[in-house]
Amino acid sequence: MCTALTFKTNEHYFGRNLDYEFSYNEMITITPRNYLFKFRSMDKNSKHYAMIGMAFVQNDYPLYYDATNEKGLSVAGLNFPGNAFYPKKVKGKNNVAPFEFIPFILATCKNVKEARKAIEEMNIYDENFSVALPHSPLHWLVSDSKESIVVEPLKDGLKIYNNPVGVLTNNPTFDFHLTNLNNYINTSREEPLNRFAQDFNLVPYSRGMGGIGLPGDLSSASRFIKATFTKLNSVCEKSELESVNQFFHILTSVEQQKGCCKVEKGFEHTIYSSCCNTNKGIYYYTTYNNRQIVGVDMRKENLNSSNLKSYPLIKPKHLFMQNQ
Repeated sequence: MCTALTFKTNEHYFGRNLDYEFSYNEMITITPRNYLFKFRSMDKNSKHYAMIGMAFVQNDYPLYYDATNEKGLSVAGLNFPGNAFYPKKVKGKNNVAPFEFIPFILATCKNVKEARKAIEEMNIYDENFSVALPHSPLHWLVSDSKESIVVEPLKDGLKIYNNPVGVLTNNPTFDFHLTNLNNYINTSREEPLNRFAQDFNLVPYSRGMGGIGLPGDLSSASRFIKATFTKLNSVCEKSELESVNQFFHILTSVEQQKGCCKVEKGFEHTIYSSCCNTNKGIYYYTTYNNRQIVGVDMRKENLNSSNLKSYPLIKPKHLFMQNQ
């Protein structure tokens, strides 16, 4: 499935692992300010904030998986099967299709405060992009440099949760994940102390036993715990290189390798990992077969254009040999 998170050093970073069994040939896609968004049940919008992110472009429409706008607001959609519920259109609400949620929020909102207000007036309704591309069951992480929220469309209504840890995975609902953190209240990055029994002498048998007891499986509940622990205990320098590197190291702690998680159509694996410097609009990524960090700078493009600009993901052609 997937893991998304936020991270802050001197600047703010937002990104995710996308874990799935196959790719849709997604690309880094920049939507400039004058691109015409034709929303299904809302007014067209051709004057909006520019955004950059990972998208599957169909019929000149960016189906974003995750993206950041020029004001630093970011959104990622994560799989939420069995829980996501999309009702019919509701009169008096802003009816937004699931695939429109990311562009609608990023086109019109500059921070989480504005996004929350927009979401409170929204109905995420049952609408497919096309017959060939039905909607996905999703929930979303919405973040700026100051705060994060989680948005979940449930049968009993659209829920908005404050997210104090800035991490999101998949099922169950987000309130479960926050409560589940309490089960690891005694986990520490320090060397473990004997709390098993006062009269039974137990001592660490190795160096490097910090974090003992953390889950290591690929379930969404376990990945939420591991990613949150890793992020909140992270130590790194403040430069762009060190911050971006550390972000990818945090994501690596919960990445999926081919062969470990079998699903109906193959093996789930981390197709790509992303890290966006939301202050500068630079979108970095790695892929399963390309571990080199690659960046695309939104502000080097013409943001007043009306045309999408996409960059295919770089695929390595050979291994680098240092002593050729």
